[in-house]
Amino acid sequence: MSDIAIQVENLGKLYRLGEVGTGTLGQDLNRWWARVRGKEDPFAVVGETNDRTSKGTSDFVWSLKDVNFEVKKGEVLGIIGRNGAGKSTLLKILSKVTAPTTGKIKIQGRIASLLEVGTGFHPDLTGRENIFLNGAILGMSKTEIRSKFDEIVDFSGVERYIDTPVKRYSSGMYVRLAFAVAAFLEPEILIIDEVLAVGDAEFQKKCLGRMKDVSVNDGRTVLFVSHNLHAIMSLCDTGIYLKNGTPVLIDTIDSIVKSYSNEQGSNFSRNIEIYSKGKRAWLTDFKFISADEKSNSPRMNEPARIEVMVEAIEDIKDVFIGIGINDLNGLRVFTLFSRFYNKTYDLFQGENNILCMIDNLILKPGIYNVEIYVGNDHVKLDYYDHGLQIEIFPSGRNYSSLPDSSQGSVLVEQKWV
Repeated sequence: MSDIAIQVENLGKLYRLGEVGTGTLGQDLNRWWARVRGKEDPFAVVGETNDRTSKGTSDFVWSLKDVNFEVKKGEVLGIIGRNGAGKSTLLKILSKVTAPTTGKIKIQGRIASLLEVGTGFHPDLTGRENIFLNGAILGMSKTEIRSKFDEIVDFSGVERYIDTPVKRYSSGMYVRLAFAVAAFLEPEILIIDEVLAVGDAEFQKKCLGRMKDVSVNDGRTVLFVSHNLHAIMSLCDTGIYLKNGTPVLIDTIDSIVKSYSNEQGSNFSRNIEIYSKGKRAWLTDFKFISADEKSNSPRMNEPARIEVMVEAIEDIKDVFIGIGINDLNGLRVFTLFSRFYNKTYDLFQGENNILCMIDNLILKPGIYNVEIYVGNDHVKLDYYDHGLQIEIFPSGRNYSSLPDSSQGSVLVEQKWV
């Protein structure tokens, strides 16, 4: 246990849907009687897997079940999974915000956690007072807190409002100060949930840099939950992929992200809502997938395949297909247009399947908006810009430092000599 910061054995968390607390007095007595006899919780037996997409038959749901892992001192562990997979519940148990139903947790060191906006701060106290309050909770003396105070304020960027009650802060200011407090008051274990998404891009970059510095230079342990796979891969050594409250895989971060992206596939590219009224031809489906048939997930710096399905009510000759890829700020990243290559398509009455192959996808990991044009020199048959999105995943290659959003959305293959 000397080099182990966190050890989790058979961890489980059972909830009763629609109830506050554990349920009725009769249920509590049944639990107590089972515990006295050394038996399992009778309601845990009927608990169902945490699949939020199905109704189920039981009021008891395992938010987490059979979770086992170890985190070494100085290690950065990434936790990924879809919404409702149990990631936040796991962090709350490790932070001792809530108690587990089953299993054991052994932790060596002080924990500082940032789980959601507002956690750990008293809204009526000023930023200055909350810094000292959090330091005292971590067992630090006033002298120790004062020695870190200037660093915290400088990192957070809220110096002008440090003597203002935090209830008057914006959510971004709140998170800035909360992260600075958690990161600079020298906990042995730093637990960060998805809250960094509230901050702007510049602050997110600062936070990732600070977490890496805390791990590499200070030898502290970091647990990081995020849907930003680029951030997960750049920061973490190992990872856990949670699905319906159960670990699917615990491995290196490259293996975890690959497994997750394979299973997620091209979910984002299927948000098609058909608008066909009064049109001679219209978009019916769109797929942006890996060219490798083993995976549906498009990955950076790997071949990709685009399938555009267009339905026509009559035969139409010499049609161009255009696909615009925009970042989430609405800026055009690049355009794929068959006209650039003097390629036209003859649409036939009914369904038409059109392919575009990309040899090397240079988009960085992330989510992008898509616009699709169908037409020719004489008529615009369809133009689709109704919120269609794609997600690009990291490749298995190890890039030590991917450019951030200020350096563009594409990563061109390059060789420095």
